[in-house]
Amino acid sequence: MNEPLPILMENSIQIAWDYLERTGDLGDPEVASRFLLNSVEQMVRKGERRRLLLANNAIDAYRKFAAERLRLIIVS
Repeated sequence: MNEPLPILMENSIQIAWDYLERTGDLGDPEVASRFLLNSVEQMVRKGERRRLLLANNAIDAYRKFAAERLRLIIVS
């Protein structure tokens, strides 16, 4: 299915958001929304158009980002 890019991005971000929210990994909603948007946008700019791949990669990237952020907070 060829969705318009804004719809593709919105759907991918929503899938990632819903998953992170259900698993309790969402954290700060403002930080999460910016990160997911930037992550999905970067992949779309590189040509990726598969919604679930966009969502899954954004989830993985966000989890790594959140873990590193937490590590830095603990070390400080």
